[in-house]
Amino acid sequence: MEAYLLDFGNLLIRWLHVIAAIAWLGESIYFVMLDNGLRPPKGEECKKKGVFGEMWAVHGGGFYHNQKYATSPEDLPEDLHWSFWKAYTTWLSGFGLFALLYLTKPSAYLVNRNSPWEWAANMTGTQANIAALLFLLFGWIIYNELCKRISPNMTRDGILSVAVGIMMIIVAYLSTHIFAGRASFLLTGAVMATAMSANVFFWIIPGQRRMVNAMKAGETPNPIDGLRGRQRSVHNTYFTLPVVLLMLSNHYSFIFSHAHSWILMVLFIFAGALIRQYFVLMHRGQIRPGYPIAGVALILVAVWLGAPAPKKAVQAPASTTQSSETAAADGEAAPVDSNGEVTLAQVEVVMNDRCVQCHAVNPDKNFGFPSPPLGVLLDSEAEILAHAADIQKVVANSYMPLGNLTQMTDEEREIIASWDGQ
Repeated sequence: MEAYLLDFGNLLIRWLHVIAAIAWLGESIYFVMLDNGLRPPKGEECKKKGVFGEMWAVHGGGFYHNQKYATSPEDLPEDLHWSFWKAYTTWLSGFGLFALLYLTKPSAYLVNRNSPWEWAANMTGTQANIAALLFLLFGWIIYNELCKRISPNMTRDGILSVAVGIMMIIVAYLSTHIFAGRASFLLTGAVMATAMSANVFFWIIPGQRRMVNAMKAGETPNPIDGLRGRQRSVHNTYFTLPVVLLMLSNHYSFIFSHAHSWILMVLFIFAGALIRQYFVLMHRGQIRPGYPIAGVALILVAVWLGAPAPKKAVQAPASTTQSSETAAADGEAAPVDSNGEVTLAQVEVVMNDRCVQCHAVNPDKNFGFPSPPLGVLLDSEAEILAHAADIQKVVANSYMPLGNLTQMTDEEREIIASWDGQ
């Protein structure tokens, strides 16, 4: 019952997270488009009122006239629209999901047993939880310090962009070497998402409040608040596409389980930023096809780099033949054929011993899954054949079984690797 309730909670929080994210990112993208699409006002009356730019639009059967003031408007209404709860709800629900799925089972989901760094491979669950939280915290601190020190007056944003790009390369490298594959992609995306929400909480909204209070007091707002708010909003819009992809990546093991997963991650981050740049410039009336072309080129490089190596004809290891003879002596079906090649029957034995505890219609309740993870069933020959390629990938790189909770041996991994998938 506990596992069922956790799964239901996962569903509801994920639903909330997606809804809030759509609302926040949609509004953010809209306002970036609006800001970049403003044109100088044509009417003299608007210019006298201090209108900096305007945009006419048609949508839903009506016409809209958006205006941006360079100074305080004559009448500042009390019912201003503020954009912040969507950002906070997105982050809080996302962190809730992370806590529910990862922090409750750190040994299975966070610890990277294959890390080249011994201290990371041998972390306890508690240590992994602390490491993940510190990873998010220091990600925000370092990003924020880069912004404050490199471009305090928003005059060196080009250099700052390069510094943030280098930071994300380092984050991707560290995350994949410290944490398990799926968690590493999620945490890299969470570093960016945390920066986005923190930008809103610590800089954008407080700056806007100071500007509004100054206007109401008849004072001139500090222009630095507007400049800084715009700077952080621009950063948020370039983070958007990479974050969405990184959050979706946990459904695709061929990405996060790859030997060069951090490079794939970096390629996708920069591809997303380049594609977003095209749309930002497009709204300014500048068509620069070089940006999306470069972004697609990076994606193609990722496709090439992530492609699986061609399978080679292999023979079952000697130990496999010996174990099959032992199995036959015990009255079990012989798992290898007359040529010594691994057969489906032998793979099924490994699946039954190490995988169906979770990947079955009714998983073993001791492993905490009320239903098979990702809907993958491995309790029949047909299901095993349907997932053959994925089985070999995640078993070969030791991502599965999660945390090796079922104690799969190296010999059993060799059996899966030697199987031809038929």
